[in-house]
Amino acid sequence: MTKRADRNSNFFPGAAPGDIIHIGRKRTHAVQVSHFSYDKNTVEEGSGQTPDNIPTAIKEHLNTWINVDGVHDIEFIKTIGDRFGLHPLVMEDIANTKERPKIEDFDNYLYFVMNMCDHNMAHGIVMEQVSIVVGENFILSFQEDPDDIFDPIRKRLRVEGSKVRKNNTDYLAYLLLDAVVDRYFVILEYMGGQIAKIEGNLMQDPDKEALRAIYQLKSQLNMLSRAVWPMREIVGNMKRMESHLFSSDHNVFLRDLHDHILSVIDTVETYRDSLSSMIDLYLSTTSNRMNETMKVLTVISTIFIPLTFITGFYGMNFDFMPEIHSRWSYPAVIGFMVIMVAGQLYFFRRKGWL
Repeated sequence: MTKRADRNSNFFPGAAPGDIIHIGRKRTHAVQVSHFSYDKNTVEEGSGQTPDNIPTAIKEHLNTWINVDGVHDIEFIKTIGDRFGLHPLVMEDIANTKERPKIEDFDNYLYFVMNMCDHNMAHGIVMEQVSIVVGENFILSFQEDPDDIFDPIRKRLRVEGSKVRKNNTDYLAYLLLDAVVDRYFVILEYMGGQIAKIEGNLMQDPDKEALRAIYQLKSQLNMLSRAVWPMREIVGNMKRMESHLFSSDHNVFLRDLHDHILSVIDTVETYRDSLSSMIDLYLSTTSNRMNETMKVLTVISTIFIPLTFITGFYGMNFDFMPEIHSRWSYPAVIGFMVIMVAGQLYFFRRKGWL
């Protein structure tokens, strides 16, 4: 039994385990399928938009990689899953684009879930879920959108004598994982440039736009962190698991991939600390600016307090106030007020308050 989601949602109450429901952003593009069947001497390539374009059988002497762009077509996923004997829960997870990155070991295949990152000028960092099934001599990869980062791997497959052609599907799976992790470095390079730009603006003229940009970058870093941390667990489990689908000869590549993931994690944490420091810098700069403003207002108020007292005192309507009828009272009071202001300014300057 399959169900189709007509709206975006993260949870469907009452759905039974194994019900295939698309969860994620609504998409309308046609599903695209491409496949490679290869060994060290030959390669066969094809593409299409219907299940009929999927190879009907896996040739024993060739490795096969089938890539599906689009997981919103439930019937399509079910057709592929039934053809390759995938568990209903695996097909359910493929259609659910809100899954946490993980690895699951089944009897005759491994199932990976990862988050692939891309940068969009309008929306910043965009996450796309990638599901990979690794079998004895086949790999299935499922992506949400047609644009992906696996084109360099396809180019290697077309080159006669390339390393990927000489190895089994476990090496191809490593390349797919490595391509996803390498994309994290591209995103981090972009974010590093944005952080440097914001830091320069903070030193010159901090404003609310800078603070908004800081919080946006921090939110994107949190998103990236949620994608990267589980990858460390995935690769760590791959190094420890004893699966006939992954040769121990490729452990050196997995260690290198693990080091890359740790490097990404360290960079993410460094950027998060930098953004936190920039928030403190913004608050300190704003506070200092407010203090300078308050100091000027305090000095002005201090200058005018005695002047206000004098003018208020001589503004009282009494007939017998001293000097009230003197000819020189007005210029004398004005002169006294000027001398008082000058004396206050001199005193403030000596104290370093001005």
